[in-house]
Amino acid sequence: MDGKVAGGSGTEAAARHGRWLLVVALTVQFLVSLDMSVVNVALPDIRGDLGFGRDGLLWVVNAYALAFGGLLMLGGRLADLAGPRRVLTAGLVLFGLASLAGGLAWSPGSLVAARAVQGVGAAALAPVAFALITLAFPAGPARSRALGLWGMAGAAGGAVGVLAGGVLTDAAGWRAVMLVNVPIVAFALAAAARTGPVGRQRRTGARLDLAGALLATAGTTLLVLGLVRASDDGWGSAVTLSTLGAAVLLLAAFVAVELRTPSPLLRPGLLRGRPVLTANLFCLLLASAQFGAFYFVSLYMQLVLGYGPTAAGFAFLPFCVGVVAGSILATRAVAVLGIRRLMTVGGVLAALGMGWFAATATVDGSFPASILGPSLLCSLGIGLCFVPLGTAATTDVVPGETGMASGLLNSSRQVGGSLGLAVLVTVAAQVTGGGTGVRDLSAGYAAAFWVAAGLLAAAALAAYVLLPGESRAGGGPVAAQPVAAEPGGDAADR
Repeated sequence: MDGKVAGGSGTEAAARHGRWLLVVALTVQFLVSLDMSVVNVALPDIRGDLGFGRDGLLWVVNAYALAFGGLLMLGGRLADLAGPRRVLTAGLVLFGLASLAGGLAWSPGSLVAARAVQGVGAAALAPVAFALITLAFPAGPARSRALGLWGMAGAAGGAVGVLAGGVLTDAAGWRAVMLVNVPIVAFALAAAARTGPVGRQRRTGARLDLAGALLATAGTTLLVLGLVRASDDGWGSAVTLSTLGAAVLLLAAFVAVELRTPSPLLRPGLLRGRPVLTANLFCLLLASAQFGAFYFVSLYMQLVLGYGPTAAGFAFLPFCVGVVAGSILATRAVAVLGIRRLMTVGGVLAALGMGWFAATATVDGSFPASILGPSLLCSLGIGLCFVPLGTAATTDVVPGETGMASGLLNSSRQVGGSLGLAVLVTVAAQVTGGGTGVRDLSAGYAAAFWVAAGLLAAAALAAYVLLPGESRAGGGPVAAQPVAAEPGGDAADR
């Protein structure tokens, strides 16, 4: 197919290709977010069918998270070097085959292996989803709308995963939560086949930084693993301390390598720009609060309020509605308020919503007061953040480094989520003191919500302090420079 997608001729064919690229990006973002949560409700059935032990069952969740988080920077850089189309296709095929294998799993080991391979596929797909948007839509209202939809897709995937996990498990058994990915992958591949070339994404003169890739992958994987172990074994355990210590050493070695290599996996200068640095810090804090809150809201509904899995899944839908509403508002508000103000407002609203969760997480809580109200306020604030966050994360990023910037942002999200969950689990455990009564549990959950509210307030403060003032989506100090596809797309990438 001919024609440039971003910065193109304005023909109907180019516009159609752009729409299909957006469909692909949103489908991929929905898919990788869905699989972060879809298996959680099915875990009891999985344990009974395959004979998992209690500790082994955790690896059905952790195998995906570790592979996903550990390989994100490598996946983003591969998209820059090999071209997003190649990485997209390989990631989708790998994810689909792993989902099929998981649905047909015959033993605990086979399911954990399938989940790990899913994580590898997701690490290739998540950076591509974000990069496709920045490549297909030049800076301005069109990109703002696309970033709003990207944020909606991720939030919808997480919320639908909780709901679909319960419904599918009840209706068709736990294997359905794995097999449901296969038709989604097929749709994404079909949609990708309808797109045109995405500019000259393949960099023929650059080489993969193999040493940096190995160090970043090992260091990030051990960091996520250490945070996972901290939530299970405690921060002072030998396993936690040794794993986190090894992660720090490997990541320090990674930084040293990147400062010297001519073709780095992560160019150090990328983080010298205040918008990119602030976006990643904001994303880390936001994910720390959001991932932990999802975990504790689910526990609060089921263990304190007595909801069943399906009812708890439906109760998450208002959160999805709030994110959609916030994202729609953000596409217009960013042109009026600018990146700095909108990220600050969104962070403050999300913090207030999380504080509402904390104040009403009691044994006599109700759906309207303890779930519906705080869900809508918190999710509205989070939805407002996605457009300015995505814009800041790509400010002044050249086309050949969009995958790098995307991989970094997604890594911040995954590490932040693992860190937040580990910290909030520790806080809740300290407050409950080992008690299992509903009053003990609700007190622990409330404490975790207060800490999450503090993390969101810190994110809002970071945006207000670190981003330059008077920023607008269409101009000003932090306005993203157009990241259009370069002319003459590589024929091999079509």
